[in-house]
Amino acid sequence: MKVHVDARVCAGFGVCLGLCPELFELHDDGYAIVLVSEVPPELEDAVRQAVNQCPATAISLSDDPR
Repeated sequence: MKVHVDARVCAGFGVCLGLCPELFELHDDGYAIVLVSEVPPELEDAVRQAVNQCPATAISLSDDPR
């Protein structure tokens, strides 16, 4: 599973960082970035929560292996 943050949509609320700091970080410009290319299985539930609770709906998941 891959996770992506759309920088054009992210408003820098930081909810994702609060829910899953292992996968997200706030960039110097105040917007979220993803720290890993693949979501570890043990963090899949946390990243799904981040997707569902993102106020800007800027986070998406993909099963695409590319």
